[in-house]
Amino acid sequence: MRIAVSGTYSTGKTTTTEALALITGIPRTQARTMREILPEAVPGKNLEACSSAELIQLGIRRFKERAINEALAGPDFLSDGSSLHEWVYGQARLETGINPALGSVRQELTKLATWPRRRYFAEVLDQFGRVVKQHAQTEYDEFIHLPIEFPLLKDGHRPVSERFRYLSDRLLLRTLVELGIPHRVISGDLETRLEKILAYYPLPRRMPVRQAIRRAQARLEAQGLNTPGVLSQGRANPDSPNHPT
Repeated sequence: MRIAVSGTYSTGKTTTTEALALITGIPRTQARTMREILPEAVPGKNLEACSSAELIQLGIRRFKERAINEALAGPDFLSDGSSLHEWVYGQARLETGINPALGSVRQELTKLATWPRRRYFAEVLDQFGRVVKQHAQTEYDEFIHLPIEFPLLKDGHRPVSERFRYLSDRLLLRTLVELGIPHRVISGDLETRLEKILAYYPLPRRMPVRQAIRRAQARLEAQGLNTPGVLSQGRANPDSPNHPT
C-alpha cells in the first residue's frame, strides 16, 4: 500500500510517518526540505530571498527527489508529505507573497508591486500543478491528512505564517477531494493518531505503538529535527474564531 501522510508545516508529518514506519515495517520515504536543497540549487541565498523562478526550480528539484525515492522504496511505502505539497506551497505563496512570514500589510504591498511577475508565476505554477496532481493520482493509494492542531514551531526553519498554514491546509484537502483521492483526516496526539491509523488500515504491527513513538522521537532528535507538540494532549482548536482565515 502506498500511503502519503499529508499536512502543512508543523502538523507532525515527519514524527507520525517515522513512528508508523517503525510499527509496520513499511519503508518511509521523503524528499529533502527546500531549505536543505537550497545551497546546491541557489547558492548564497536564503529561502526568503528567492525569486518566483527560483522557487519553481526548488519545487521541481524536490518533486524529482520525491518521485525517485518513492520508486526506490518499492510497492509499499509511507511518504512524508506528497507531490502535492510542492505545488500547494507555491499556491499559498501566491496568496501571501514570496515571504509568507511578513505581516499582512507588507504582504499586500508586495503583491501589488510584483503583480505582473506574479501573474506569470501563477501560469507556470498551474502547469507544474498538472504534473504533480497526476503523480498523486497514480502513485498514492491513500492519503492520511493531519490537520492543524499544534502551534507553528518557531525553530527558524519555517518561513511561514499561520495564515499561510491555514491556506495551504485548506488547499491540500480541497485538492484531494477534487482529484477523488481516498483520504482520511486523522487528529489527536501522536499515540491517538497512530492507533486510529492502525484501526482504519490493514497494516502489520511489528512494534508496540509507545515503543515506536520513543524510537521515532529519539531518531529525529539525533538528526537535529525539532517536532511540534504531537506527543501532548494539548492542541489548538481548529474551530477557534481566532484562527486565521
